[in-house]
Order: sequence, then structure tokens, then C-alpha cells
Amino acid sequence: MSELFAVHTSPVLNAPVLVVAMEGWVDAGLGAANAVASLLEHPQAMDLVTFDSDHFLDLRARRPIVRIVDGVTTELEWPRTQLRHGHDQAGADMLFLVGPEPDYHWREFVDAVVQLSLRYGVRLVVGLGAFPAAAPHTRPVRLAATAPPGSAELLAQVGVVQGELEVPAGVLSALEIALGDAAVPTISLWARVPHYVSAMPFPMASVALVDGLAAMSGLQLDTAALRAAGDRVRSQVDELIAGNPEHVAMVAKLEEEIDSSEGNAFGLQEVPSADELAAELERFLRGEDH
Repeated sequence: MSELFAVHTSPVLNAPVLVVAMEGWVDAGLGAANAVASLLEHPQAMDLVTFDSDHFLDLRARRPIVRIVDGVTTELEWPRTQLRHGHDQAGADMLFLVGPEPDYHWREFVDAVVQLSLRYGVRLVVGLGAFPAAAPHTRPVRLAATAPPGSAELLAQVGVVQGELEVPAGVLSALEIALGDAAVPTISLWARVPHYVSAMPFPMASVALVDGLAAMSGLQLDTAALRAAGDRVRSQVDELIAGNPEHVAMVAKLEEEIDSSEGNAFGLQEVPSADELAAELERFLRGEDH
């Protein structure tokens, strides 16, 4: 197993929370990417484990970045999937699984992450993601969650997508199942990003994810910078929508629907139905009509 990754340091950890936010799967509005970026900065996280890029990544699909100075090729920055070590605002240990989702050898990768989680005494794993949804940018971002059977009791704290879905999986789903089989409490949080801003950074999705992580884990996490960025984006989107009567009407309709469905984690009641919502999610995850 050790040849699949390199361990850079061996800190003594006290029941850390593992946050999973990998590149390459569903992340509307860069909700998860910007959430974990903010967590890695304050305080600065350190490299703990680096996975073997040659073994797990397609380097033609994820090419390294070359630095050229006055015609001289000076260095390559290789894509890296890593486990990093940081802390919350109170000094509690946190681990972060970040970087590109593996292109190859998912089972080996998942087994390695499970073994590392057990080695470091991880008390809770929280995955982060975001997807486009029928929601207005003028209301708080709501979360939905997924979890393996052994952690199903955690879902009541967040809410779920009702109905049955069969969609292509990210490696996070494989991790959920394997960590559940290893009796490691695991849950993934998914932010609902207004579909009309899902292609641009939407910091309030990141705020919702960090707040959800804090609520699930008891960690003390700072979202001040993300909230300030969210206020700026909200103002920009308000200005853009105000200039188009059709967009104004669309947002008003979304507000009406979500305001009438308080208590529903997805913010929807009859329009669309649970089956219609499930079908739309399936189309999105398969890349159809988007």
C-alpha cells in the first residue's frame, strides 16, 4: 500500500475530521472548491500524504504546468492528489483530501484512503459538493446529503433528495461506501446552487457547505471572507437580473416556490415533483441537455 503514496510527516493527531473535496466531479459555482480553499488557508495547512500521480492520474488529461523564463524551461508543477493536515479556529485537527479525482485504480485509491483514515483515527468524514438546482440567489443556500447505511442517522440533520436515483458516480460515492463498511462515520453535503449562476463562482454555496461542516462536526470555522465575497456576487447578480424582466419574473417564481416549502431540504414541493427532480438530476449528472 505504501508505494501508492508518500508520507511527508507523522504528526500526532487527535480524532481529526476528514474533509473530502476533490476536483473533477460535480461542483456547481465552485462551491466545494472555494469552501475547502478557505479552510486550507486559515491556518495554513501542511502536506501530509501525496498520492502517486503516475499511478492514479492521466497526465495527458491533467497536464503538468511548465514554467518558462526567457525561453528557459525551469520547472514543472505536477498535478497532485493529497491528504493535508490543518486545524480549525480552536486548534482541532482536520484532514483534507484534495486535488484531482483519480482517473485510474479507484479501488486501490479508496482502500488507501480508508487505511489512512483508520491510521489517523478519523472520527468523521465529510464530503463537499454542489449542483445546479431550481433555487433563487436571493434566499439562503440549502443543503442535501448522502451517506452510507451505517451513517444514515446523520442525514436527518441535513435532509436528502427524495426518491431513487441511478447516476454516474464520483469517487466520493465509492469512498462513502468503503468508509461506511469500515465503520467510519461518513456524510456528504451538497449545496443547491441557483442554476442560472452555476457556471460562475457562487461563494454563498461555499458558506453553506462550511457552515454545514461546522454543524456536523462541532468544528469552529470562519466564513467571514466567503460571506463578504458572497455579498459582492449577490449585488452583481441583482444588477444583471434587474435589467431583464423575464429574469426578474423567473427569480420571483423561484422565490415563491422555495418560500412555500419551508422544512424541505430541497426547497421544493409540487413544482417540480420528486420524480421530475430526480429525472433532472439524472440528466445533469449524465451531462444531458446542459
